[in-house]
Order: sequence, then structure tokens, then C-alpha cells
Amino acid sequence: MRIVLDTNILVRALTAPPGPANEVYSLIDPPHVLIVSPFLLSELARVLRYDHLRARHKLSDDQLDHLVRELERASVLVVPPAAMFPPPIPEDTDDHAVVATAIAGNADILCTRDRHMLNDTVRSHCAPHGIQIVDDLALLTLLR
Repeated sequence: MRIVLDTNILVRALTAPPGPANEVYSLIDPPHVLIVSPFLLSELARVLRYDHLRARHKLSDDQLDHLVRELERASVLVVPPAAMFPPPIPEDTDDHAVVATAIAGNADILCTRDRHMLNDTVRSHCAPHGIQIVDDLALLTLLR
């Protein structure tokens, strides 16, 4: 499977106590492929620096940069062309870049915990591209 993990899943996978997101991330090994984009990597680096997350993970900027670089090395990097971006998702206009990453990367799965990404409009935009949108628990079941 070709998989895009939304930032909310990546943050949990890389910094939270053991749980579904950590297990999902650990199971994405060949033949499965993790797909990222410059947008996802940039958003992850930014979000990991939020004060409330810093208080939890206690990682320095250098450690966070290393974490993001390691994620990039372990993934397939795609750069979605502007034409591939769907209309903005009203609840979070940045999420259209996540959908574009999935489309550009020929993803089978887009994994997120954002409820507005799990709505019918986003699903219908992804369906013609063969992209299934699931949460981390559903992806965990598929990977097992």
C-alpha cells in the first residue's frame, strides 16, 4: 500500500506515548510505502514546535529537525503540481495540500483523524483516484 499520514497522525506516531499511530508508523515497511510532500514535512516541523507539544516531547530544535529529515529519508517525496490541488477544505484550508499529496503520490490510503477530512466531499474527491480515507485504527487493521 502507498500511504499518506496526515500531520495529526505523524505527530502522534513520532512523539506520543505508544498507541495506534505509533503502531501504524512502525508497520509501514516494504511492501508498504509512506508518501510525504514538502508541505507535510514543513507542517510537521512547525506543529512539533507548538509549546504544548514541546512540553510533552521535550525535544530540541536540532532533534526535531533530525526527526523530520529521517522521516523524509524513509519516505517517498512527491511535489504535487498546483493543478492537482483540490478546492480548499472549508474547515482547514491547509488540508487541500494533504489531499494533493495523496493524489500526486498515487496513494491507496490517506490516514487522518481530522473529522472534516473524513467527510463525503473529501471522500468523493479522492475516490476517483483510488484513495481511501481512514483513521489510524482502520489503517492499523488493514496493515495487520
